[in-house]
Amino acid sequence: MLMNLGRVRKFKNRLALTVSLLAMAFGLFWLAWILTTTIDLGLASFSLNLFTQMTPPPGSADGGLANAIAGSLILILLATLVGTPVGMMAGIYLAEYGKHTWLGHTTRFVNDLLLSAPSIIIGLFVYEIYVARVGHFSAMAGVMALALIVIPVVLRTTENMLQLVPNTVREAAFALGAPKWTVIGKITVRASLTGIMTGIMLAVARISGETAPLLFTSLSNQFWTLDMQKPMATLPVTIFKFAMSPFKEWQGLAWAGVFLITLGVLLLNILARVVFRKKHS
Repeated sequence: MLMNLGRVRKFKNRLALTVSLLAMAFGLFWLAWILTTTIDLGLASFSLNLFTQMTPPPGSADGGLANAIAGSLILILLATLVGTPVGMMAGIYLAEYGKHTWLGHTTRFVNDLLLSAPSIIIGLFVYEIYVARVGHFSAMAGVMALALIVIPVVLRTTENMLQLVPNTVREAAFALGAPKWTVIGKITVRASLTGIMTGIMLAVARISGETAPLLFTSLSNQFWTLDMQKPMATLPVTIFKFAMSPFKEWQGLAWAGVFLITLGVLLLNILARVVFRKKHS
């Protein structure tokens, strides 16, 4: 009887392991296909002009993505600088102060809504409260929309990472006479810093490819501009526009833009993990 039970358990274990491996192989197959296609078509259109020339007008064979690259970098940087502190502070409050308060429960509920909301809804929200009132699209509106996407990701990651820190660590610090703000800033947050940075990188990766909210906020611009009160070109919107065009040159620039975003997010994640691993080793 015991031998039969052991065989059944081994069979179930092997079956579950096989199904898991097949699911992993299925996902890796499509990931490899996407990456191979992106690298193949992206490198074919990769050149120095990509970084030195503006987006071309319709029918032109010459052009690059200089203004779109600069616009994406500006919007991603500003949105991360705006959204990260808000998300971290809210996450610290929920993990350290608001576990069982009505404000904490309300904040978690709203954060869950923001996490699950389609990005186009966030773009329409910013359009309604800002763009429609000022009467024009602008890069500032794009920063607002992307920051609203960053905040819930950073908040959830910060709260989860802080909750993983054992309460005995906090109790030991309190026993030594450390005030709560010191325990949070110098012990719990520092212990969770690698996980929090991973959440920030995930947020940056997410907003790097967002197109829908930017269509309603920053829109696009064929020319070079650093004015935050005017429309500004970004890589996702330019890719969206060029990929649907009938011009092969534009389609090639779209693939080059996809390759740039993929490469940038990959390098950013690798750099962050290497730097913070060295700091905590």
